[in-house]
Amino acid sequence: MSVHTLDSFDEPSSIVASATHLAKNFGSFTAVDDVSFEIERNKIYGFLGRNGAGKTTVMQMMTAQMRQSAGDISVFGQRPWENPHALGHVCFVKESQKYPDDLKVKHAVSHASHVLPHWDGDFAAELLRDFDLPLGRKIKKLSRGMTSALGIVIGLASRAPLTFFDEPYLGLDAVSRHLFYDRLLADYAEHPRTVVLSTHLIDEVSDLIEHVILIDKGRIVLDDESDTLRESAFEITGPAPAVDAFTAAHRTLHRSALGPSVRTTIDARLTAQQRSDGRAAGLTIEAVPLQQLIIERTTAEEALS
Repeated sequence: MSVHTLDSFDEPSSIVASATHLAKNFGSFTAVDDVSFEIERNKIYGFLGRNGAGKTTVMQMMTAQMRQSAGDISVFGQRPWENPHALGHVCFVKESQKYPDDLKVKHAVSHASHVLPHWDGDFAAELLRDFDLPLGRKIKKLSRGMTSALGIVIGLASRAPLTFFDEPYLGLDAVSRHLFYDRLLADYAEHPRTVVLSTHLIDEVSDLIEHVILIDKGRIVLDDESDTLRESAFEITGPAPAVDAFTAAHRTLHRSALGPSVRTTIDARLTAQQRSDGRAAGLTIEAVPLQQLIIERTTAEEALS
């Protein structure tokens, strides 16, 4: 977790952060390749992709934990590198956050309360109870899941206008992960802010996120509203000749044979009339779930590369 103080916060723009032609090289390896995106105020983003796709590297550059090799970054209208003013209202909860050996849970919470200007102590205490975190225990003695829960508590209670969660639930069981999602959504409704949630557990967060940024092999593959994406691809099932005729004019993401029938996923928005015509031809037409869409878009990009 990285936090910064700020004396004033007055940024009227709807864009709270952006990256333009961002790149990061490690020797001859390009981890992030010409990435550009904008993050809007008061919205929950899903920063999605497989492990090693470049998500963490981008977040580290956006929060000045790492210097970019090329490109520009803006956070609240300023370049963030060595700029506490730009980062004063940013909280970054890292994956597998490291703490000093002798630091106890209560010390980490106390420190956060002093350096995070929007800190809510009552909310923090409530979250500590929810996740059953022992205040007097040394953090190094916590399980991996409890350490992740501590990061979640600090990230949520920070109420920072821009909060990055990088795979924050490692080691948490399904009940605790859904507790995190529930608390995040409920508090976001009462205290709107911008949240960027990096995850590969797409199915679990699909109903939570409002905008998807999908990164694969260091490049942006998708950048769109979740609702738009849900209507951007369809799965067509039926007799092979009818399916092939219906899908011929559209980009195919995936096709599989099921005896005399086939199932084809197309990258296309279908009108009501097109759907009606397809069903009249004996086809089953279903919108593709977000997780399946992301898997098939990623696979399709690999086939093209």
